Amino acid sequence: MTTQASKLLYERALRVTPGGVNSPVRSMRQVREYPLFAERGEGAYVYDADGNRYLDLLCSWGPLILGHGHPAVVEAIRRQAARALTFGIASRLEVELAELIVGALPAVDEVRFVSSGTEATMSAIRLARAATGRDVVVKFAGCYHGHVDALLARAGSGAALSSLPVSPGVPAKAAQDTLVLPYNDLPAVEAAFAARGGEIAAVIVEPIAANMGVVPPVEGYLQGLRRVTRAHGALLIFDEVITGFRVRLSGAQGLFGLDPDLTCLGKVIGGGLPVGAYGGRRDLMERVAPQGDVYQAGTLSGSPLAMAAGLAQLSLLADDAAAYPRLQATGQALARALREGAQAADVTCTVQEAPGLLSAFFCEGPVRDQTDTERNATGRYRAFWQAMAEQGILLPPAANEAIFPSLALGEAEIGLFAAALPRALASARDA
Repeated sequence: MTTQASKLLYERALRVTPGGVNSPVRSMRQVREYPLFAERGEGAYVYDADGNRYLDLLCSWGPLILGHGHPAVVEAIRRQAARALTFGIASRLEVELAELIVGALPAVDEVRFVSSGTEATMSAIRLARAATGRDVVVKFAGCYHGHVDALLARAGSGAALSSLPVSPGVPAKAAQDTLVLPYNDLPAVEAAFAARGGEIAAVIVEPIAANMGVVPPVEGYLQGLRRVTRAHGALLIFDEVITGFRVRLSGAQGLFGLDPDLTCLGKVIGGGLPVGAYGGRRDLMERVAPQGDVYQAGTLSGSPLAMAAGLAQLSLLADDAAAYPRLQATGQALARALREGAQAADVTCTVQEAPGLLSAFFCEGPVRDQTDTERNATGRYRAFWQAMAEQGILLPPAANEAIFPSLALGEAEIGLFAAALPRALASARDA
């Protein structure tokens, strides 16, 4: 594996970009000295600036369910680009993609497109506060909902009673109305509502946590959130930026048979292009301007290119009854290979999965919340990642992140992954 071109690009980037990257995790500091720089993707593979080929199990953090460069998605983008890159006024594609989303997600009657997942969560929270006339929002440690000031918070000394900013530049006042609680801890939620239920506008949650590694909800947890919020007149917001259209066509809400009041969506609905959306019950969404009084706008919301790519990808998934069973089976095969490989290598590794995603924690399990993830041996993950990369397997460049299979993976790719595990797991064991 050669790296000279990536190293030179990093040195150039450092002169013009903070840290040499445009999003922190791309720095890859947990696993290597400088980032990989991608050049192109094809099917299940990505190629870096040095010409190295990797089996891509990152998939741009989830949206590339069909893999890189699927012909139908590329053709949809090409066709739309020939017509126009952007309009600044409404287009037919916005209507068609909205119809597809509303038809697929059980709890979404209307949807509003934005340009990122951060915009989606920010807008959903504004709407929830307007609808309830309350200010406080409950989130969970380890769940990431974008870089909105109010959501960049950590629990303060009073646990359920106070929160603190996690970044300079976030005013203390921006975090004071955010309660940060442990994920999968329903009694903590019940206690918070008992203390401040009349102030809480909404609970926002990843229905399957995937930003601290894959941490599925324990039995009854999501149902309990639905029950508690409804009893206290607060809204339940599902952040399905990762799970929406990945775990199944109907999202996590369909998987668990639940009806959140609002839903946030991300890159999957744009085939990997920058896009986001929020939607929900009609009576709530009708509060959004211009129909209602809750202001939200975006000059490039509903980008024609993103709409075209999203329509192509989601239409293919909707029309293929075998797509989601195959994606889940692929994830299960990767998880099984990891478990069997770890046992053979005599290394402690807890593999957790949900349909279409999985992660490996180098610690005893189960992992149920952020506190549990702190047991993950990041040094072992670094050794594991490096050994896998040397064998042409690209994994998430941080220990507590999710692995994302795509439908471009076949038996050959699963075999490549499994074949790389003995050396990589031995490296992790000896780290």
